[in-house]
Amino acid sequence: MKELVEVIAKALVDHPDEVVVNEKSDGKGTKIELHVAPSDMGKVIGKQGRIAKAIRTVVKAAASAKDDAYVDVDII
Repeated sequence: MKELVEVIAKALVDHPDEVVVNEKSDGKGTKIELHVAPSDMGKVIGKQGRIAKAIRTVVKAAASAKDDAYVDVDII
């Protein structure tokens, strides 16, 4: 899932070299943290959070299709 978030984020931002994705596993599932440049934050979040919601939806669908696991995406 980390690679999926990274590919999507790098396609959206102006500074793809500053995209950092961290993946942490806990008892409930996996937490993915997406770090982007401050100037690119609006491009990843989108108007009214629509792009962020779409990223979360795609990742959750891919995770459930793969191994039926819980995945949470945080944009930092």
